[in-house]
Amino acid sequence: MTVTADAVLLPAVRDFISRDRKMLIGGAWVDAESGRTFDTYDPSNGQRITGVAHGEAADIDKAVRAARIAFEDGPWARMKPNERERLIWKIGDLLSERAEVFGQLEALDNGKAATIATAVDVGWSADVFRYNAGLATKINGDSVNVSMPFAPGGQFHAYTLREPVGVCGQIVPWNFPILMATWKIAPALAAGNTVVLKPAEQTPLSALMLGELFEEAGFPPGVVNIVPGFGDAGAALASHLDVDKVAFTGSTEVGKLIVDAAKGNLKKVSLELGGKSPNIVYADADIESAVAGSVAAWMFNHGQCCVAGTRLFVERPIFEEFTAAVADAASKAKMGPGLDPATELGPLVSQEQFDRVNSYIQQGLADGARALTGGTRWGSEGFFVEPTVFVDVRPEFSIVEEEIFGPVVAALPFDGEEDVTKAANNSIYGLAAGIWTKDISKAHRTARAVKAGSVWVNQYNGFDTALPFGGFKQSGWGRELGNSAVDLYTQVKSVNIAL
Repeated sequence: MTVTADAVLLPAVRDFISRDRKMLIGGAWVDAESGRTFDTYDPSNGQRITGVAHGEAADIDKAVRAARIAFEDGPWARMKPNERERLIWKIGDLLSERAEVFGQLEALDNGKAATIATAVDVGWSADVFRYNAGLATKINGDSVNVSMPFAPGGQFHAYTLREPVGVCGQIVPWNFPILMATWKIAPALAAGNTVVLKPAEQTPLSALMLGELFEEAGFPPGVVNIVPGFGDAGAALASHLDVDKVAFTGSTEVGKLIVDAAKGNLKKVSLELGGKSPNIVYADADIESAVAGSVAAWMFNHGQCCVAGTRLFVERPIFEEFTAAVADAASKAKMGPGLDPATELGPLVSQEQFDRVNSYIQQGLADGARALTGGTRWGSEGFFVEPTVFVDVRPEFSIVEEEIFGPVVAALPFDGEEDVTKAANNSIYGLAAGIWTKDISKAHRTARAVKAGSVWVNQYNGFDTALPFGGFKQSGWGRELGNSAVDLYTQVKSVNIAL
């Protein structure tokens, strides 16, 4: 291991990365069938962290078979809901106990600030497990009064059951590694399913450490299987004929490939995909609050966030003043490695993402956009990009139309409600939107007019474990979080009994 931040690492983190990590299949930590491994890197300096078992199609097949056995024949299949509840709740407790360890590991692997990773990514993950633990005992069917008009005089008792779908393949991204894994694993387990998780190849470490918690908590073998690997492993999971459901979070482009891969057995599919979210600031907004919220909207997690408010619409009378304030606030963000407690903005996750974001910045400048701040890399090592605020942009610019996934925002002026809702909806995406105004009627009107799965008023990133989350248009299928998440992992059976 060669990591410049080694001196600040907790002993548990240092021990975890001191040896190559294996994959979890059928309750055992095993090498890849091929014996191959791949390296993970610290994005703050590009240095190697550790090696990870390189899962491929053969490993996915082995994991799916283990999950099928656990679902059909193991003790998991016979557990009562309250038994599942206790096990899932235990994961939340273990995460809370080791929040700082997971937070450091996430910062090392992903680059995000450890303080934020500990409080948000890990803390929220614990909450999601506990919330879904409670749902395990509340997955109910309905008693239905039927008429059966073609059976005059008949007496019937009809009801519905909600049953688990079976083996669930889950493919999660690199921007919120443990949190996105949790959003999928927790409701799947609450409903009684088994899981094969494929973490992103850039950030597999926290998912593998999470696998150790499932063992410690006492989950039966094969209930949760974790296979790190690249795109071919994800494709094998999505196309596997013995997988009953696949859940994916990532880009819209790859989401379409997932749909195509899943068609072989018409498995259930849920998708949480890309976004190019509008953040709308009316002239009557609380300017100080709106500036702070609008900066967080596109800089949180280094802009590597599907809901990032990267289209900033500002009402014309305040446009110059407001964008100057946003640029000033963004330029003052403390940049550095995620393990530095003072860091507010860390690096992008990889060289590939660094190159992608920089190519958009250069294209924006070439198109004629003007950067109020940023536009260049930061520092001499690692994958850091200065937060960049563009003005003088047009709707057809790539920096306005396309998801960049970095700390880059394009600001556009508007004239009134009708103008801004038309512009906001001019996108293939519909994941989230922000609205800033003191006029509650205007807020309600705009919230109804904007085509987005989540709308936040006088705030941004207003998530809650109880609130369903998902997108309109090409931003996805289905809703995660809240009670809606369990719907993704159950199927309804109707029973009608002649009396």
